[in-house]
Amino acid sequence: MKKLLILAVAIMFTAATAIGQDSKDENPNAPEISFDKTVHDYGTIYQGSDGTCEFEFTNTGKEPLILSKPRSSCGCTVPTWPKKPITAGQSEKIKVTYNTNRTGRFHKTVTVMSNAKTNRVVLTIKGNVVSKPKEELPEKNLDENSSPVNK
Repeated sequence: MKKLLILAVAIMFTAATAIGQDSKDENPNAPEISFDKTVHDYGTIYQGSDGTCEFEFTNTGKEPLILSKPRSSCGCTVPTWPKKPITAGQSEKIKVTYNTNRTGRFHKTVTVMSNAKTNRVVLTIKGNVVSKPKEELPEKNLDENSSPVNK
């Protein structure tokens, strides 16, 4: 019982300390990441087509922005990001490629972690992959009364 009481007091002390922290500790010069969009809708695309899109962002803070490895929600979505620090006012792009080999609707996310004030941003891609229509040749007219046209 004594251990349980000590544990409860320790948890309450930790929670009170975390809640009691002021936003005064926040760096006013910290980098900030601003995306032009956070959702890309492919609409309906054909199976095997290019599933690449780009998310443009700008460092609107005053210090360099550093991205850590973005994490995708599955192996069918691969992000590519700038590895070098992005200076204040500079714009860059995160390229996201979706593997369009499977048909059906999809809704995937890429979580971008950084040293920005908003240190986590979730990018979303969605759409519907459909099979390519089969190419059909015109049928021959096998009517006995027809004749070839010569011009």
